[in-house]
Formats: sequence, C-alpha cells, structure tokens
Amino acid sequence: MSSYIDTVHPEQHAPYLDIPDDVIEYLHYLDFVKLRSPRTVNGYYLDLRGFFRYMMKQWQRVSQDAAPESIDLTHITTKDIASIQKRDIFSYLDYARSSNNGPRARARKLSALKGFFGYMYTQVGKISQNPTENVNLGAPKKALPKYLTETESLDLLKNIQSDFYERDFCIITLFLNCGMRLAELVGIDLGDFRDDTIRITGKGGKERIVYLNDACKQALEYYQKARAGLPNLTDKNALFVSKRTGKRLTARRVEQIVARCLQSAGLSGRGFSPHKLRHTAATLMYQGGVDMLALKEILGHESVSTTQIYTHINQQQLRAAVQSSPLAKQQYIQESSPQKTVDEDEDATENNTE
Repeated sequence: MSSYIDTVHPEQHAPYLDIPDDVIEYLHYLDFVKLRSPRTVNGYYLDLRGFFRYMMKQWQRVSQDAAPESIDLTHITTKDIASIQKRDIFSYLDYARSSNNGPRARARKLSALKGFFGYMYTQVGKISQNPTENVNLGAPKKALPKYLTETESLDLLKNIQSDFYERDFCIITLFLNCGMRLAELVGIDLGDFRDDTIRITGKGGKERIVYLNDACKQALEYYQKARAGLPNLTDKNALFVSKRTGKRLTARRVEQIVARCLQSAGLSGRGFSPHKLRHTAATLMYQGGVDMLALKEILGHESVSTTQIYTHINQQQLRAAVQSSPLAKQQYIQESSPQKTVDEDEDATENNTE
C-alpha cells in the first residue's frame, strides 16, 4: 500500500500502485506544480482512494462486503470518472457521515474531491462537468484547543522520569516554550542553531526563525553535553537521537516519550499529546501578552485567522476584564425595611375593583 510519511524525510514516497492513473497525475500536479506539502498530498491520496473504493461498490464492480484493501482501483478509467454525478458526491458524503466521520473529516474529504474534479475539469479538460461544483457543507464548529495550565506545565517538567533525562527534559522544554510541531522538532539539526535562535522547517518546507529563551538555551546546553558522550552516535547532524542506536528519533518515539512524561506527572488519560503541548505554548504566550501577529510568526501559521483561536481561551484576561468594572467591588446592600412596590399597589387596586 502506498502511503506517506517519513517525518524526517517527508519527500520520500513509495510509488502509487493502488489508485487510478488520473489520480496519480493529479497528485503529481499537487506535488510538482502546486508545491503542496507531502502531508497534504498524502491526505488527498488517502481521501481520493477512499472515495473510489466507495464508487466501486456503487458501480457494483465488487461485493458490498468487500474489504477496502482488496478493492483494485487501477482499472478505473477517465470515462468512469467522467460518469460521476453530483448525486454520487452527496451519497458519498452521507456515507462518510454514517461511518462516524465528523464534520471536519467530511469537510476534508469534500476538499479533496473538489480539488481533484476541479483539476480534471479546469486544468486538463478530461471531464465535461464538475460534479462538486456548488457542493458545500456547513462550516464545522471550531473546537477550542486543549492545553495545560501553567501549573500543569511545571508539574510536567518536574516529574520527568527517563533513562535519558537531559534529552527528554529538553524535548518537553522546547515543546512548551517554542510551540513547534512534532515533525518540526524531530527534523531539527545541530546546524539549525545560531546564537539564540533556531531555524525551523515547517509545513511545505517553509522556514521560520524562532528565538530561544533562557529555559530552552539551558536545557539544550545540558542535553548537548550528554549527547556528545553517546558512544554510538550514528546521525551526527540530528539534534534528538536515540540513546541506544544513536539514530534520529522518530515522531512515534517522541510521542511515546511525551506520553511517558505525562503519565509520570499524573496528566495522562486527558488527551494531551505533543500537539497539545504546542497549544499550551501558544496559550501561555498569549496569556503573557504576546500579540497575534507575533504569535502567528512563532507558530508558523499561514494566516492570523488560524492564530486567533487563542483569543477565545484566555480566561485570565476575561476574568480581569469583568473585575475592572467600577462596580465590581460594590457590596451587597441590605434592604432596610419592606416597602410596597408600584406593581403591588396596582395589584391591590385591581383586586379592589373586582
């Protein structure tokens, strides 16, 4: 099965062997012409493969109970693709919903279909109509990012248990202070550091410079001393390496390290992950007064609209805003004596009239 991704060398990909030729050409178009990131291309590959597996059952070319991985898509022709109607798109989206795909997953699948059929219709003219035209889903609700509080973050740092303490402490420190993505951290090389900055390669190979605070610089200093003493350092350029093999840590291994650290700090089972540590860094920086434009650059977001989600989670600022009211310290006023209200008098008058 062809699938990404090697997070260290994301440009590497096995040949596409299980999808229609037109889809292969489209993925190459995304890769070489549109310069989409490997993760984006792989996401489109998976979503389009799922769609055409569904269509094979709709076309009754395989049994309804056929295992997805057993369905051969390589014989799907351009003529087959041109026969797909808007009702097929709606039917597939309904099927996706019944298969427990949430709003965000369905929106992503529709985006992949729109991209592919738009390419087939507009770019290469292989179909006479675009079945995804004017097909839209309601905007999915934006979930507030989950994050650790300042106290929980300190607990995490204070309770790291590891056979390579310097490395794992440094990993957690960079996550909590720099807000980098998992793939970004795994890909860091020793040559990416200069003075008090680090060059990070983000989505789509885009680079950004992130400044290191004192906590990061100290953690890196202790770790690099320990790293230099490893007897079998294989990947000499990689920052984070395995103590046993000397090779660059994989993304999966870092996930396991973070999970173990969370467990030792009593923070496991709450959905925290390396990406949640990125949210934590962003949230704490925003609560500390970092403005949106600066936070956008630190996180490597394309648009400030992506960063603005952090404006909804600054509970400290919301609490301070309410407390800033000039009436915030007004004490409860005890009523001195019962008095009739106008309404009570009116009620009495109406009763007498009756």
